[in-house]
Amino acid sequence: MGLVLTAILVLQGTKTNAAEDVSTYLILNDIPPYQRLTQTKDTHTKKLRTIPGYTSNPGAGVLAGVDHFIADHSDMTYETTYQNDEIGISVEVTKHAGSDSDKWLLHEVERGFRDTDKLESWPDEDSIIREINNNKIFFYGGGVIGYRWLSNKTVINIQYSNLSGPKPEPLEIVKAYLIKLPSSIILSDVEFKAKAHNEKWIKDEMDRRLWLCDRWFLQITLKKAEEKQVYQESVKSMNEFLDYREKYYGMKAADEKNLLAGYLNKSDGTNIKIKLAEYKNWWTVNTSASISLP
Repeated sequence: MGLVLTAILVLQGTKTNAAEDVSTYLILNDIPPYQRLTQTKDTHTKKLRTIPGYTSNPGAGVLAGVDHFIADHSDMTYETTYQNDEIGISVEVTKHAGSDSDKWLLHEVERGFRDTDKLESWPDEDSIIREINNNKIFFYGGGVIGYRWLSNKTVINIQYSNLSGPKPEPLEIVKAYLIKLPSSIILSDVEFKAKAHNEKWIKDEMDRRLWLCDRWFLQITLKKAEEKQVYQESVKSMNEFLDYREKYYGMKAADEKNLLAGYLNKSDGTNIKIKLAEYKNWWTVNTSASISLP
């Protein structure tokens, strides 16, 4: 499962000039019985001092971990922390820029709740689509509890650690953010776990991986990325594509991955592109072929 605990840190201010936008995405007050972290103790004087209690930084936030494409635009991620005597709750809200890559947002949000050990054949056993106040959201109930949803082009991620023992759910925080940023997810839990949906998700991920390669190579033409980075990112996604192709279409990946590694080592962009064209042609022919889930 891709859910990773966001560290509960003392948030000491913004790193951008986007402070005027923060209140659109974060709740900048306490949400009883939780207090927003707005004070820290000075390490020298031991006195408490007031801090803004949030950060705002360019980036894709939680979706950075699933290779959300960001080279041609700038998303903005806002973070804050709420706490009581028992737990600290991390809230991360990412405003996506409305770029072409946003067509994958729901797909990418879902990836964090799938079983990565099985190439995402099925949702993780601790993942469900949960309905709270008529809003459907992704929920993970393992050692790190996670609530995640899409509100149009905005991704909301709320999480806390349950590793030291069960804690009361911070539903007051979840509900407050659902009022502020309602979920646009319509997928039900039954659909989330249905064979047809999971087969489609796998094919969409294979499609996305080839799309990512095209987007990265375009950045060379636009002079927005270095060739080395483009080759690295493209080969990474091509390897992912080959892993899925091996598992679901029975085509061995080892030899192809070795070729790609050799081309990457030599910064041989020509042959990397030739391989990409080969995989795209294969996918055009085979995209509608049936696959079997293990």
